[in-house]
Amino acid sequence: MNIRSLRFRMTAWYAGLLMGALLLFGVSVYLGLERYLDWTLQNALASECRTIGTELLSQLPGKNASWLKTEIDEAYAPEVNARFIRVTREGGGVIYLSGAPKDGIFNPSDIPFPNGGQRDAVRQIRTSTGQQLIIDTMSFTAVGAGRFLVESGTPNQQTRVVLHGLLLTLAVYTPLTVFLAIVGGYWLMRRSLRPVDEITERAEGITSTNLSERLPVIRTGDELERLSEALNRMISRLDEAFRHINRFSADASHELRTPLTILQLELEGVVNNHTLSPTLCEQLGSALEETHRMSKIVESLLAICRLDAGEAKLEKKPLNLGDLVTTTACEMKILAQDKSLAFHASSEHDIWIEGDRTRLQQVVVNLIDNAIKYTGEGGSVEVRVLSSGCNAVLEVTDNGVGIPEDAIPHVFERFYRVDKARSRASGGAGLGLSIVKAICVAHGGEIHVSSEEGRGSCFRVELPLESSFETRESASGVRKLSL
Repeated sequence: MNIRSLRFRMTAWYAGLLMGALLLFGVSVYLGLERYLDWTLQNALASECRTIGTELLSQLPGKNASWLKTEIDEAYAPEVNARFIRVTREGGGVIYLSGAPKDGIFNPSDIPFPNGGQRDAVRQIRTSTGQQLIIDTMSFTAVGAGRFLVESGTPNQQTRVVLHGLLLTLAVYTPLTVFLAIVGGYWLMRRSLRPVDEITERAEGITSTNLSERLPVIRTGDELERLSEALNRMISRLDEAFRHINRFSADASHELRTPLTILQLELEGVVNNHTLSPTLCEQLGSALEETHRMSKIVESLLAICRLDAGEAKLEKKPLNLGDLVTTTACEMKILAQDKSLAFHASSEHDIWIEGDRTRLQQVVVNLIDNAIKYTGEGGSVEVRVLSSGCNAVLEVTDNGVGIPEDAIPHVFERFYRVDKARSRASGGAGLGLSIVKAICVAHGGEIHVSSEEGRGSCFRVELPLESSFETRESASGVRKLSL
C-alpha cells in the first residue's frame, strides 16, 4: 500500500474526520445523558419531598407519627426501592426515618443532617460504604404542626450503571465503526479513482509515434471528465505539432534531394572531364564525399519522416524472419572476419512474420553493422532469432565498448551520437538507429537496448508473428549457423 497515494490520503483524512466526529458525538451523548439522568432523578426526589410535605404533613396535626410512617412506607417502600426518606420537626427531632435498604448499600442513620446552607437544596454525600447518594431537602410549614424538613435521597448507582454501559458501547462500537468506514472508504476511493488509473495507464502508452490515440473520457460531468477532455485537447495539439515538424522535415529533405543530386553530378562531371591539378582534384574529391554523405543524410531523414507519418510504402508479405537474418548474416561475415571477430548466428524454424523484406533487412544490417563496428578485435557478436509468446524476437549481442547508462535513453534519437563509441569518421550521422526504430514501429513492433559500458550491448527487436502460421518450438527445430 502506497501511503503517499491520493487514495490512501483521502481514506486517512476521511477516517480521521469520522473518528473526530464520533468522539465528539460520544462525548456529547455521554454528557447529555448524564445531565438528563441527574435531572430526572432530582425531579423524582423533589416530587417525593413535595408530596410528603404538602399531602402528608398537612394532615399531621390530627394524626400521629405512626400514621405518617405507615403512609410513607406504603407509598414509597423505601427499603425495597433503596430510598432514603427523613422527616425532621424543627425543635422536635426526627419524626420519620426510612429503614435500611434490603441490599444494605447505605445505613440511613449514618446520613448527616443538612446544615443551614444545604436546606432547600440538592446535595451529594458519600456513605461509609463508599456509596454516593443524592439527597433533596425541602422545608415545609404545616398549620398547627410547626415547621418540618423533608429529605428524600437515593443512590445514583443506576445512573452510573447506565453511563458505564453507554461508555462501554461507545468504546466497543466506535473503533469497529471507524474500521468498517476505513475499509468501505478505501474501497469507495479505489472505485472512484479507477478512471484515474485507466487514464494514467493509457497516457503511459502514448508516445510521439501514436499521438492519434486519446484518453478515455468518463461522461460523469465531474472534474475527471474535464481533466480527460483537457488532456485530450493537449494531446491533439502535440499531435498537430509533431505532424507539422514531420511535414517540415519531409518537405525539407525532399527539396534538398534534387539540388544535392545535381551538385554531385556537376562535381563528378568536373572531375571526369577536366584535367585538374592534384590539389584541386583532392579538394573536389572531398567535396564529392561530403555531398554524397549529405545525400545519404537527406535520404535517411526523408525515410524516417515518411515512416513516422505512415506515408512510406511498405510491401508487407509473409516472410521467414529466421531465413532473412541468417542470409543477411552470411553476407556480412566478411566484416567480422576483417576484425577477427567470433560471429555466430542461430534461428528457430518457421519464425513467420508479415513485413517489408527490404526494410527489415535494413534493420538487420544496421544492427549487425553497429555490433561489428563497436566491438574490438578478438571480440564476439551473436545474432539470434526466436519466438516469445506472440512475438518474433531478433537479438544482436556483442561484447564491445557498450553504451554509457545516461546515453541509453537517447540512442534512438535523431543525430544522437555517443562520444566514446561514435565519431564522424566511423559512426555516420547518428540516424541509423532512428531508422531502425521507425521501421520497427511501422511494423507494429518494438526495439529495446540493454548495455553496460565496457562490456557490450544487446539490441532486442520484437515483431508480431504472422497469425496464419504456427511457430514450432522444439529442441529439434533450432537451426544454427556459425560464421
